[in-house]
Amino acid sequence: MQNLVRIAPGALTIGKPLPWTVYDADGNVLLRQGYVIHNNTQLEQLFERGRFKPRKIERPQEEVHEDIRVRNPFSEYPALLQTLESTITAITERDESALKRVLGLSRIIDQMCQEAPEASLALVHLYSIEPTIHEQILFYAVLCQFTARRFGLDDKRTAVLISAALTANLALVPVADKLNASNRVLTDEQRAVIRKHPERSIQALKEADITSPLLLKIIAQHHEQADGSGYPKGLSGTDIRGEAEILALAERYVAMITRRAYRDRMNVVEARKLITSLADGKYRPAIPRSLLSVLTDYPPGTLVRLANNEVAVVVRRPHRHRGPFAKAIIGPRGNRYSGSFERDCSLLEFNIRDVEQPEVMPSMDFGLLWGFR
Repeated sequence: MQNLVRIAPGALTIGKPLPWTVYDADGNVLLRQGYVIHNNTQLEQLFERGRFKPRKIERPQEEVHEDIRVRNPFSEYPALLQTLESTITAITERDESALKRVLGLSRIIDQMCQEAPEASLALVHLYSIEPTIHEQILFYAVLCQFTARRFGLDDKRTAVLISAALTANLALVPVADKLNASNRVLTDEQRAVIRKHPERSIQALKEADITSPLLLKIIAQHHEQADGSGYPKGLSGTDIRGEAEILALAERYVAMITRRAYRDRMNVVEARKLITSLADGKYRPAIPRSLLSVLTDYPPGTLVRLANNEVAVVVRRPHRHRGPFAKAIIGPRGNRYSGSFERDCSLLEFNIRDVEQPEVMPSMDFGLLWGFR
């Protein structure tokens, strides 16, 4: 295997699933994507011996039709994050390629969500324990795509919304990870940065010659609230674009299921209850309903305990009165299966009894669980 690159210190984190498969210098697999590093010794060994295969994703070309491969969200996840990071850099540096980069990444995410919906939603939940700001932004874009489609937005409005999700938090990127890792009360200066980030993000986009009126309006309004309690202008009701409310709800959901230094994260059942309550005055009722319909009771990537006491990961949402479907990875006595076993959770024996909320996700081969080779 060629083009293997040494793993840089800081690229991997204890307690988080590996973002890519790790090889040794000869191209032999050491650990597959989804394996969770448990201690410093493992981490040091990976930095010493480990290599990974960098992957670039190309912007889809509308005139090319021969590539019929379904996008694999798991193999593309690291490249999506790298592309997002380079896109944000291009905007902040006013690179002439900035607009093409944003539009290209937006198309890739839309295509990925349409071709592999279950795995795309699973990304959000498998990597949500303590994501970086770039991961969070990617999750916003994925959730916006699904909610927009369910809400009934057309292709053009959905594309602009995904682009807005990718760029609305430009001004927060330099400080977000530090803020999330702090358990101290925010200072007045930090609060000011947060409240001004829509305006500052818009300014950065304009300076990079990205001037779509709808894109900028979505970003400007995504912290307004239907009851008038939002910012920066205190807009209310139908003065707020539906796309802005979809983005706001995507950000809120990701915040709910994400751990912060200053609070625990919610499980998906708790998050659903809160989203349901937000339909009463904070958002157009159809928008929370659309997100809840996309997620279902147990979205893909959720760890659950079944009636037979197995621990499984949900891989597919319900279909035709069957499911959801899960892959059991841990047996009733706590023994780890060498593979996995599909369970139809509509069957009494495999009903979902509870949601598991581990501090560290168990290791699993993501690609294999979702049928990618």
